[in-house]
Amino acid sequence: MRATRRKTKFQADLAPREDRALRLLKKDLQLESNSDFLMDAVAIFQWAVSERRMGRRIVSEDATGERRVLLFPRLERVAPESDLPSVSIEWTKQELESLARLASRPHAAKPTPALVRALRG
Repeated sequence: MRATRRKTKFQADLAPREDRALRLLKKDLQLESNSDFLMDAVAIFQWAVSERRMGRRIVSEDATGERRVLLFPRLERVAPESDLPSVSIEWTKQELESLARLASRPHAAKPTPALVRALRG
């Protein structure tokens, strides 16, 4: 006997604003069902994850050649570490001393649980 594959149901609770955004996107894309929308969204995400895993950046370019790189934190979780965005800060001696004083205060503010979760990714 062959096992029949049943379709998986997906349900999302959306705030009114998100629901309006979804409906507008479906209208713009001429999609009738949430299922069609979700399948297309998954296809785009699969492509984006694949590109970032290979270390590629996702870029949009306008007619003048101006480029914008997609910055999407969840997507960066699959990017190779060597390709993660970084910032170099040139600190003056005075700034470093000030930072050291702030960091070594006995009653320095502790990070909130939300900040700790965000930093863990």
